[in-house]
Amino acid sequence: MKRVFMIVLDSVGVGETPDARLFGDEGSDTLMAVAKSPYFAMPNLDAMGFFRIHGLESLQKASEVRPSLVCRMAERSMGKDSTIGHWEIAGLVSTQPLPVFPEGFPKELLDQIREATRREILCNRPYSGTQVIADYGDEHMKTGALIVYTSADSVLQIAAHEDVVPLEELYEICRKVRAICVGPWSVGRVIARPFIGQKGSFTRTENRHDYSFEPPAETLLDAIRKAEKKVLAVGKICDLFGGRGMDESRPTHNNAEGIELTIENTKRSFEGLSFTNLVDFDMLYGHRNDVDGYAKALAEFDQRLPKIIENLTDDDLLIITADHGNDPSTPSTDHSREYIPFFAYNKRMKKAVNLGERETFADIAATVAEYLGVDFDCPGTSMMKYFAETLYTKEELLTHADHTLLDPAATWDQIRGIVDDAIRYKTASICIPPAYVKPACDYLQDKTPVRICTVIGFPNGYNTTAVKVYETAQAVAEGADEIDMVIHPGMVKAGRYDQVLNEIRQIKAACNGKLLKVIIETCLLTDEEKKEMCRVVTEAGADYIKTSTGFSTGGATFADVKLMAAHIGPNVKIKAAGGISSFADAAYFTYLGADRLGTSRLVKIVKGEQSHETY
Repeated sequence: MKRVFMIVLDSVGVGETPDARLFGDEGSDTLMAVAKSPYFAMPNLDAMGFFRIHGLESLQKASEVRPSLVCRMAERSMGKDSTIGHWEIAGLVSTQPLPVFPEGFPKELLDQIREATRREILCNRPYSGTQVIADYGDEHMKTGALIVYTSADSVLQIAAHEDVVPLEELYEICRKVRAICVGPWSVGRVIARPFIGQKGSFTRTENRHDYSFEPPAETLLDAIRKAEKKVLAVGKICDLFGGRGMDESRPTHNNAEGIELTIENTKRSFEGLSFTNLVDFDMLYGHRNDVDGYAKALAEFDQRLPKIIENLTDDDLLIITADHGNDPSTPSTDHSREYIPFFAYNKRMKKAVNLGERETFADIAATVAEYLGVDFDCPGTSMMKYFAETLYTKEELLTHADHTLLDPAATWDQIRGIVDDAIRYKTASICIPPAYVKPACDYLQDKTPVRICTVIGFPNGYNTTAVKVYETAQAVAEGADEIDMVIHPGMVKAGRYDQVLNEIRQIKAACNGKLLKVIIETCLLTDEEKKEMCRVVTEAGADYIKTSTGFSTGGATFADVKLMAAHIGPNVKIKAAGGISSFADAAYFTYLGADRLGTSRLVKIVKGEQSHETY
């Protein structure tokens, strides 16, 4: 049962994006600015590798860090507010910015608000939230008029004293205004901003409430629920998605409450996503240019992080990210166009991977969807291939490798070389041409045992069954431990599955107890034909189904291994072969269900003869 715990540190950006100048945010770098505070301390995230993220390396103090997957992400949407940021995290890229009103809201809109609420309006200008109640709070107390203001973001905020406009009435007013703000007035959020106190000492309360309109298309949250898994929202997530796509929503008054509710969720039994927004970084400190307050809030989150991690299971994925920046050290009090951090942790990770920079927040949605096994079409690219790489050491992956040399021009000296490699790197087997089975067996007599695999009917598979059976018996007699046979693809294309089944059974008998792997040459088959071959291989009693020879029009694909894993019987394993060129590929094939990997390149990478994939 897989669970994802995603925590958005609202506004914790990690450096200006290349297009920051278009938003007036050149030089913004929220986390690095906050790190200059004497109150900045994040030893737990440091020890987990968070500061390996590009641009944060100077903050790393720990000499050793735990394995994790990190990168920083640029925003593809045209905006820098929380709504658009969260939507993109959930797989919805907004090509049009939400409207802003730097000169205040138009008279037509204000007239409709007056009519709907039966109250007059004060201010109607961009304003600081604390300053606006200081300047207009007394008049509001005397008249009952609503304090309506905005900012550089796409918001319409309504401030009201809790003694003048009770909370429930303020919330109902905001719901009405939300319904009015459509079309050219479709601000990202209508925000209730209650306050208390007397003239000269007004203070905002923790009873803020945001009202967003629903996302215009399906998001990750909708897809998770459609798959009959759970979405548990904590903080203002419900507000940002217009209440759509979640099974439950638990609003919070502050970060501490959001962290505690997230910890509670780690103790619950569910499959799906726990999605938390911690808003204090942005609301209390970023918008108020409070560097020290921001630093203290980050330190408090870091102190509680071990409790979250403590309750995670081996099948849980923790993601820590953000939605935009809000550099409190700049003159601006508004959001900033910045990269966001991406940090992923699972208790089974054995390797640290840094993906550098990604082009869209939507990669998060694609990754979560794949991790949970949810169908979701979004513009992002899943990072599961690299998550899988964190789960295995190179040594472990080599134990799954059939170290292969099937070049028709291969010499005995070359074959002997891969035998020596297999001994040194402890690969699962060597896969060699039939003519070299006996020489390899003789060579291994006084050495560490290595399993010998050879190929039958290779590479086209159109030999007669009698010839294949004879080849198999001879290979076994000469010392082969494993047989990789090629089916006749033409028989499959003609729908003659019974004939293919009969051939596999005969070759299985000729194996005399040795392992049999059936190569179905997936690049030549349709998905329906692949499914049928999963059935045939299972019924025939073969030990493995194998994707490819590597000598046809294509090799192993992730999609084919996923399909096989879903359709083979419980006693059949999978071998992926053809084109496996990196440890990231090998790890992902293994994660998807491949028990064996046909490849020559993994050993070459370890030996330095080929370079590893770069990110």
